[in-house]
Amino acid sequence: MKKSVVFILAGALMLCACNKQAGEPGALRLGVALDNSSKAAMTEGELLSSALVSIYYADYSGLVKQYRYGQMPEKIYLPANSYRVDVVAGEQSKDNPRRSNWEQISYKGSTTFEISGGKDSNVQVEAGVSCAVVRVNFKNNVPANLNDGYSLTIGPDTENALVYNASNAGAPGFILVSDLDEPALSWRFEGVKKKTGTPVERSGVINGVEPGKAYDLTIKYTVREGDVDFNIYVDTELTTIENIIVFEPVSTGLVASADYEIWAGHATIHADVDEGEFDDPSTIFFEYGTDGSNWTAIAANRDSEGTYSALLTGLTPSTLYKYRLKAGGEVQGDPMEFTTDSAPAIPNGSFEYTSPSASGKYQEFYDSNSSDPLCQSPWWGSGNGSPGIDGSADMGYLITTVDTENKVDGNQSVLLQSTYAVIKFAAGNLFTGYFGGLVGTKGGKVYFGRPFTGRPTALRIWLKYKTGKVNHIDSYPAGVTVTTNDYDCARIQVACGVWSPKVYGGTKECPILWNTTDQSTFLKYDTDASTLSYGEVVLAGDAANSLNSWKEYTIPIVWRDEVTKPQYIIVSCASSMYGDYFTGCDESKLWMDKAEFLYE
Repeated sequence: MKKSVVFILAGALMLCACNKQAGEPGALRLGVALDNSSKAAMTEGELLSSALVSIYYADYSGLVKQYRYGQMPEKIYLPANSYRVDVVAGEQSKDNPRRSNWEQISYKGSTTFEISGGKDSNVQVEAGVSCAVVRVNFKNNVPANLNDGYSLTIGPDTENALVYNASNAGAPGFILVSDLDEPALSWRFEGVKKKTGTPVERSGVINGVEPGKAYDLTIKYTVREGDVDFNIYVDTELTTIENIIVFEPVSTGLVASADYEIWAGHATIHADVDEGEFDDPSTIFFEYGTDGSNWTAIAANRDSEGTYSALLTGLTPSTLYKYRLKAGGEVQGDPMEFTTDSAPAIPNGSFEYTSPSASGKYQEFYDSNSSDPLCQSPWWGSGNGSPGIDGSADMGYLITTVDTENKVDGNQSVLLQSTYAVIKFAAGNLFTGYFGGLVGTKGGKVYFGRPFTGRPTALRIWLKYKTGKVNHIDSYPAGVTVTTNDYDCARIQVACGVWSPKVYGGTKECPILWNTTDQSTFLKYDTDASTLSYGEVVLAGDAANSLNSWKEYTIPIVWRDEVTKPQYIIVSCASSMYGDYFTGCDESKLWMDKAEFLYE
């Protein structure tokens, strides 16, 4: 599903005329309030003032009036007749619009109206997107097989093309096509294979391009019989981008919130206000409550001319709320309502439920006989192994165990302990997902993620950490240096996303496959395109072992995409943060207990 942005110019287009036989003209008055949520390059004021409003005779016999909105008089007098009004805003309204650009969408709309003697008329113009929107994404196997510098160029011609590369993949580009005789987009991909140094070039044409449609291109490599085959996929289910300019009469009342604005613990509500009638923002309030009789008041924020909102916090999950608007001391219109999101809990968050593995060598963190349905099937996994597959346990050592002596909640905590066994260093770990099997003695395969649709804002957890200086170094991430003078660190990571198993190599239940013998499979949650939110805490060891006592930590989960609902969640915990690189201290121990999600 494509993301959409709603962009609204709202105002009163008033038309009135006296008796045509009397020869008196009618008056047209256009007032506009702007809610620019499209994050366009032009500011709200620039977009509004530069919008081009053109009035024609309806029979196309000629232009009657034309104004930049910022220069439009309060009243325009027109003889009684039939007319058409055109509205153009954004890039296309400029004197010299760019054919292709990254910053500014274009909008265009038209409608007809009548000026008749002795009658007033209200006119609404809806101006949709008048450009094509393109996005290009490169799947993970492109940088894995090509040198840096690969690119895809797309546009109606060479002079007006946009160039996509690894740094701007996924960014929307805007291309004017409505005035082309045969709208089409030509694309060309160029790169160089890593292994052979040979160039890769592909090109093609997308015909029948339409304004207001989104064209998503995905670049992928598929290995076939030792060769690399290039494929490009064009989304043929074109979806109109929901950017709309609306010129309409402003009326005071509530405006429904979008689904993504309603969270488990907070919500954003909206209203339109006729500022000609209510010109003092301090008299504008929202009231909300759960029973429709006991109301809590909150001041309204003026977002722009005629548009107001408020952020309601401290809400209860899965609860119906009613809200209403007050202006000038009076309730305006009927109340509206919304139901807050659910707040799913962490299954087995205090690690109380365990059962022996099939081999009997270690404990798995679930119990099919538990009275809690969330704890009856595996959610947590570890490098010890998974149902039917032994990991470190098969090599004679355990990296994840329970501790009945050190605990905060219940009868036990979970202990992650780094170790060195056979010929490899291994970090103690616990994660949402399951262990997929050993890769010889060099590493293992891990499947990350579990189905999850909640939107938590933080992870609260009790931690205790004991460590020493790094005494095993195999490798570490690019841009990082680790020496034996450094103390080891533990890390907890949380991420929500929409990872596709087909793209990330996993399964429907656990979408991401992480192979510790292949660093190209390591996902960087803070930059990954399918990751919607991310949070982490790093426990840095020191000479005093100052973290060797229980402490409660709250890890904020930052949502960089607040519109898309998640499909999966990842919680990944390690006693050595570079354990996937086989680097750390074999004395590191991380205790964890009482983990819970917050929905604030």
